[in-house]
Amino acid sequence: MEQRRYERRGCLLGSVVAALLWSVATAQIRYSISEEVKEGTVVGNIAKDLGQDKGSLKDRKYRIVSVAEPLFHVNQNDGILYVSRKIDREEVCAQSSTCLINLKTVLENPLEVHYVEVEVLDINDHPPSFPETEKRLEISESVLPGARFQLKAARDQDSGHFSVQQYKLSPNQHFRLEVRDKGEDGKIPILVLQKSLDREAAGSHLLLLTALDGGKPPKSGEMNILVKVLDVNDNTPIFSKDVYSASLSENVPVGTTVVQVNATDLDEDKNGEVYYSFGNSVSNKIFKLFEINKETGEIIVKGPIDYEQKDKYEIEIEASDKGLAPLTTEKSVIIKIVDVNDNAPEIEVTSFSSSIPEDSRPGTTVALISVIDLDSGLNGKVICSISEDVTFALSPSLKDKMYSLVTKTSLDREKQSHYDLTITAKDAGHPPLSSEKIISVVVSDVNDNSPEFSLSPYTFYVTEANEPGTSVFSVKAFDRDENDNALISYHIIRDGSGDNKLTSFLNINSESGDILALKSFDFETVKTFHFQVVATDSGIPSLSSNVTVNVFILDQNDNAPVILYPVSSNGSAEGVEEIPRNVNAGHLVTKVRAYDADIGYNGWLLFSLQEVTEHSLFTLDRYTGQIRTLRSFTETDEAEHKLVILVKDNGNVSLSATATVIVKIVEPKEAFAASDVKSATKDDEENNVTFYLMITLGSVSALFLISIIVLIAMQCSKSTDYTSKYLQETNYDGTLCHSIQYRSGDKRYMLVGPRMSIGSTIVPGSHANTLVLPDRRRPSGENHLNI
Repeated sequence: MEQRRYERRGCLLGSVVAALLWSVATAQIRYSISEEVKEGTVVGNIAKDLGQDKGSLKDRKYRIVSVAEPLFHVNQNDGILYVSRKIDREEVCAQSSTCLINLKTVLENPLEVHYVEVEVLDINDHPPSFPETEKRLEISESVLPGARFQLKAARDQDSGHFSVQQYKLSPNQHFRLEVRDKGEDGKIPILVLQKSLDREAAGSHLLLLTALDGGKPPKSGEMNILVKVLDVNDNTPIFSKDVYSASLSENVPVGTTVVQVNATDLDEDKNGEVYYSFGNSVSNKIFKLFEINKETGEIIVKGPIDYEQKDKYEIEIEASDKGLAPLTTEKSVIIKIVDVNDNAPEIEVTSFSSSIPEDSRPGTTVALISVIDLDSGLNGKVICSISEDVTFALSPSLKDKMYSLVTKTSLDREKQSHYDLTITAKDAGHPPLSSEKIISVVVSDVNDNSPEFSLSPYTFYVTEANEPGTSVFSVKAFDRDENDNALISYHIIRDGSGDNKLTSFLNINSESGDILALKSFDFETVKTFHFQVVATDSGIPSLSSNVTVNVFILDQNDNAPVILYPVSSNGSAEGVEEIPRNVNAGHLVTKVRAYDADIGYNGWLLFSLQEVTEHSLFTLDRYTGQIRTLRSFTETDEAEHKLVILVKDNGNVSLSATATVIVKIVEPKEAFAASDVKSATKDDEENNVTFYLMITLGSVSALFLISIIVLIAMQCSKSTDYTSKYLQETNYDGTLCHSIQYRSGDKRYMLVGPRMSIGSTIVPGSHANTLVLPDRRRPSGENHLNI
């Protein structure tokens, strides 16, 4: 081997030199020689084969280039290649199939390099040999025929055909020999049991194994095999089935038998008694769920079985006998778990907006909902629904068991500001299971509602002579929005027009809506006025609305009656009347006339005799103020009588005035003459009094008619939907009369009469002084004015 390495290095060096010299000539020759030939054996005539002149070989220094101990040498005289020493092929080439030795020969002047290959041919010079001369085997008698026992292979240093070619086993009735060819690893002998062993018949068996090579004649090597038969439990338990399988519903009670395995052993006594156990590969989890009866082989449920945790169990069962050397057989039991609808769907809200603006468009997503059911098949198929509500809907997603909760219609917080939506998930199992989840959705406010006044228009009645700076009435508006959107402020519209001049004397609290009068009202100066109040919320942008406020000034009894007649020249209420003595009873002496600036009861005057000299002579009409005689005068009656007339109004606290009338009784002639003198003066006075009375009566009548017209117009402009039988609105026209409306049946009535004090009662059955108003809900109505 060392020499061959040197030769290869020389060849490499020669190749390099040959590549550098352009004029170098090369040639290659191959020879064959058997190993183990004697030293000096001729390999071949190189000079002849190369066509070289023998005489020039020495001069040209013909030689073999080698750095190690050469196996060959060349004779420079004749050019013949000789063996330098004995060659062992197994030493040079080991186990190679072909053994080639490369030689490089060199000629100088000119330089020539020639390659020579020498193939060393193998000869059968080594016998096969085993690693050990004796092999001991212990085989139980229970081992069945067909059992195989691999033996160590024999080795032969020769190669190819001269290596180990076959094995032979000494003849016997229990074993046969098989040979496995493993290529480069050689042929492996295998001892096969072909007949059962019986220790009682033969306790041991001695076999001879022979290895032969391919030489002629072949060389061989031997190994003794001693087989010792062991007497053991030679029958293993055998299960009755090849495959055990069972189906088990989940949630079965503990103690339920799943399946029973059965194994038998042909041995007797203890060797034939079988007990069962779980295999060593069984996990602790299975020990918690199942147990096996060692005697009967029943597999029993020990713990809760859940399909969702695992749907199949494969359990290794061991059946072992009770021999001194127990034999064990394993078998797999497959338990399939059958799903039961025992899991209700679970609803999970993955994304949720608890508040949504009321101006959100239909289709706005409120929440993303996922539904999970751990069951399988139909038991795990889930249908999701929402409680019947037209405002929201569930929209299925592209992903299975995913839904979107969206708005279906427009929202209105003022109608409903909070929704408790019940999401129901129901599976398709039998019986079906379901679960619910309540999602609370709050509708956030948007400033979409203007303030609304509780009344429109407002009508207030304010008593004259009110205290300045105090609240006289109040308006109130509400906004159906919330927070800042519902925060309302008030102000009065002041445009400076003639109708709104009185607003400069009014002030309003911007927060509460209380309206204060900065001055006292005088019914005799102004009887009614109106103005507008604006309510504005604090939203962005803000919204507002206005309302008309109608104010009626109520009369107070603050004016005392004024005597119009009699009036003396100095302005005092005194007068002198002369009547003939011969007048009859009932004669009109005079008429006291008075005026009161107030209206209604406050201006309704009553006359009475406060002082009179003779009660049997004169009478005073309480309502007209006429003074008449009760009887005829006699001769004994005095000629002059003094009458003091008290004129008072009908206010709660009545005011009064007095007038004095002196009645003189004269003879008929004197009375006639006096009457001629006074007639002109009296006519003038009566004409003046009549003029004032006509003006007063015309003014009151005009105001009364205007009030009636305004009242009818206001009633026509109002809604025809009455919520009660008797209407509560009182229309005051600022005249001597006022009205109250009520309803009877399908007719509406307006009672017209003098002003009533607080607490007065109207009897609906009486239609005196009643205005029958048309009912707009009827095709045709009545319009009668009963006075």
